Amino acid sequence: MFIQTESTPNPATLKFLPGQTVLATGTADFPTRDSAASSPLADRIFAVGGVSGVFLGTDFVTVTKDEATDWDHIKPSILGAIMEHYQSGQPAIAEGGGETAGGHAEHTGEDGEIVGQIKELLDTRVRPAVAQDGGDITFHGFDRGVVYLHMQGACAGCPSSTITLKMGIENLLRHYIPEVTEVRPVAV
Repeated sequence: MFIQTESTPNPATLKFLPGQTVLATGTADFPTRDSAASSPLADRIFAVGGVSGVFLGTDFVTVTKDEATDWDHIKPSILGAIMEHYQSGQPAIAEGGGETAGGHAEHTGEDGEIVGQIKELLDTRVRPAVAQDGGDITFHGFDRGVVYLHMQGACAGCPSSTITLKMGIENLLRHYIPEVTEVRPVAV
């Protein structure tokens, strides 16, 4: 098994591409070791000292390290943990271990048509680009012109995430949907 690695815009995060399906659908974010109990893969990666977050996509694993750890010291152990996981035959998420994120929070109300347009643009234009960087972005609400989004994986805590939200996503949404006036991040 050959696992490729790619850097991300977030220097604390690396993207690992095992060349196999990680999740059949959706994504799964494990921002802490305790949150990884339902994922044999994430739990195995968290066993490597210095790992502070694991994010699973359809064909990639994004790992975030703590500030005190150097990639040169933990990258070989993370590669080994991913290889061991695939050799074990275990699923990335244990059966009954919870659902993976499908993308967006539900929104009902008078803004339903606008929200539908926002979600469509996020799914077709934004999420594929963010996945290239090892992350994901989910819709959490729309209220009085403000779109609330949550960034995950490599995008969470990335130094350029504010620029991505304001200059990229906000401008895109405002261009296609005049009712959108601002985009704000939310922490979950």
